Amino acid sequence: MGNTNIRLKAWLMGLLAVLMLIPAGIAAASGSTVAAAEGQNGAKLVYYIPAERTIESGLQRFLQRAYQDAEEHQASYVILDVNTLGGRVDAALEIGELIKTSKVPTAAFVRGKAFSAGSFIALNAKQIYMEPGSTIGAAAVVNGQGEELDPSAKTVAAWSSAMRSAAEQNGRNPAIAEGMVNKNRVLAVPQLNKEYREGELISLTSEEALKVGYAEGIAGSREEVLKALGLEGAQIEIFNPSFSEELARFLLNPIVTTILFILGLAGIAIELFVPGFGIPGIIGVASFVLYFFGQYVAGFAGVEDMVLFVIGIILLVIEIFVPGFGIWAIIGIVCLMSGVIMAAYDSSNAALSLGIGFILAMVLAGFVIYAFRKRGIWNKFILKDELKTELGYVSQPVKEYLLGKTGKALTPLRPAGTAIFDGERVDVVTAGEFIMQGQQVTVVLVEGGRIVVSAEEK
Repeated sequence: MGNTNIRLKAWLMGLLAVLMLIPAGIAAASGSTVAAAEGQNGAKLVYYIPAERTIESGLQRFLQRAYQDAEEHQASYVILDVNTLGGRVDAALEIGELIKTSKVPTAAFVRGKAFSAGSFIALNAKQIYMEPGSTIGAAAVVNGQGEELDPSAKTVAAWSSAMRSAAEQNGRNPAIAEGMVNKNRVLAVPQLNKEYREGELISLTSEEALKVGYAEGIAGSREEVLKALGLEGAQIEIFNPSFSEELARFLLNPIVTTILFILGLAGIAIELFVPGFGIPGIIGVASFVLYFFGQYVAGFAGVEDMVLFVIGIILLVIEIFVPGFGIWAIIGIVCLMSGVIMAAYDSSNAALSLGIGFILAMVLAGFVIYAFRKRGIWNKFILKDELKTELGYVSQPVKEYLLGKTGKALTPLRPAGTAIFDGERVDVVTAGEFIMQGQQVTVVLVEGGRIVVSAEEK
């Protein structure tokens, strides 16, 4: 028990220490190269920022940092390198607002694809340049299973309105932007000599986008974009994500988050109930450290959320070793879940992932605990040895040798008392009769530790 307590205290303190050190680690890992507002020979400063892969909260946080840096160094322009199949609507809306309100004008350079949320980001830029063969559009809203939402849904209507607004503010045909979202619209596009029928989402190639005014030009490279913007000879600051931001984007993936919850909850449960391994506890702690690391880098988790989580774990440990009729466990679970959910960008998604993770973790932990049940912590409190007669364990010696012997009552037998046989004092009982002190008695029955006597006839 002592060793178990020490080990649990050690890795719990280790968890708290690591979580408290996360902010310092982030500060050291997320720094970027400082660029001057004017390059050599007074050249203008242009920030080149990638907006690639899935659009989610991690990308949003990275772009916030990039635009802030560009503004601080009075950059002349931001070129946003867009190549994405889309992502979260809420993150795209935040990024669109960031582009629209930035003091530094933005040009989007679409390489490959700018689908779904990616098309919205591009439409918020003042200019759009597209690589030959690239496409933009197909911005339907889908649910978590990848199924398109009904065009009449409120979410689709709101997203359609946002797409229209993004197109209008930069002088582009809003009907085309709406057609990228709502496939129930019929739209004729004279510039393309084409009519988009009901059930067809609008998606434009680079040539088509140029014809309908959705692209200012076609560019095969960053240099060609700079030339089109009149920024030849500008100093280029390529603003890439730091290692911690790249890691955070990976950790913020809902699937990865759920896996971390499974490993974290199962690891801690196994370590608590089947102590002695150490590895499950380390994996459990490491999983939650990675979860909070990703949320902290993305700017969603605070130290208070991490501390709340650690308090929850400590209370669960207290409940196991100092039973409190379930009170500590209930408070601990509330603290643990609150810390995890409050640290997330989307509380509802975090709660869903935590619920799925909890169910699967309990299945995994239950299997391991059952397999190693003989090492379980409950064995510390259960007497496992059986005191069987055949193994030599008896509650008191069997005195069958007294059967038929005659002795004397040392005390009155009413019906129990004490008698002496050959100098041995023995606790005896009668069959119900009263025997006076000093009277002769004979043992008539020996039944385990029960010695029955009767009065010796005179």
